[in-house]
Parts: sequence; structure tokens; C-alpha cells
Amino acid sequence: MVDIAMLNEFVVEAKAATYVGGGVPSAPCRPGSHDIGYESGDWRYLDSYFGGTDFAGQEVVWSAGEPIWVMNYFGWIVAPDVIDGAAAGTVIKAALSAMYRQGRFLGGMEFDHPLGRYLDRSEGSCKRFSGHECIMVDGRKAYMLDYHGGLVIP
Repeated sequence: MVDIAMLNEFVVEAKAATYVGGGVPSAPCRPGSHDIGYESGDWRYLDSYFGGTDFAGQEVVWSAGEPIWVMNYFGWIVAPDVIDGAAAGTVIKAALSAMYRQGRFLGGMEFDHPLGRYLDRSEGSCKRFSGHECIMVDGRKAYMLDYHGGLVIP
């Protein structure tokens, strides 16, 4: 049985060390994918996605070589006239860094940045969850992403 507290701690650590932390991309595991991974002891994490301003991806955690947790996501720029991919990435990295410093990746977040207001809402726990994040610019939804995931049980 998976220790959920340890899994949650590892997911936060891995997320903070990869996209948000400027981790080094690895060779693509699928043609055209952008991959970035993290390892600690028996734990391994891989974030693999396709696209740029509109993108889809999957994060997977393995423990002792067995896949135990996954998250899928799809995000896009809703209003390219008010935000671009670089600005959205700046806001997202700042907001998620603040969330990860709190030791969590779920539970909702509101974060004000000069480039926009980041909002995240989620339901569930590390075991099974779904959520939505967005960036508001001048009261207008400019970026959004939907995500869901949880334990992988054989």
C-alpha cells in the first residue's frame, strides 16, 4: 500500500524541482514530447507534454519501478490579445512556487502577480482529484488548464 503522505511530499518535491524549478529537460520519451524528470531514492517522476501555448501532458510517479500515481492536464491561452505563453508561464511558476513552499499541490490557490491573477480550484486528495487553474487579466479569463489524476491501482 502506498503511503499517501510520502507520495504527496514526493509529488510536491518533484514538481518544485522540474517545471517550476527550472529543471533540465530530458530526452523525449515519445516523438515530439517535452520531458522533464526527477528522482529521489526509489521514487521517480516524469512530466511529459506536447505543445506550447496550447498543450497537453501527463505526470507519472513510480515507486520501486511500479507506476503508482498519474495526473493528466490540458491548458491553453484563451485570450492571446492580453497574455502570451511566456507571461502565463511567469505567473504560473510564481504561483506554483508559493503553493509548493506550503507543502502542497492541491487545495486551491489565489495569487496576485503584476501580469495577472492566478486562481486554482481542486477537489479531492492525492488519491483522486480534479481541478482547474486560470489566469485573470483585467477581470478577463486569459489562460486556463484542467487537470485530474490519482493513484494507479493494478
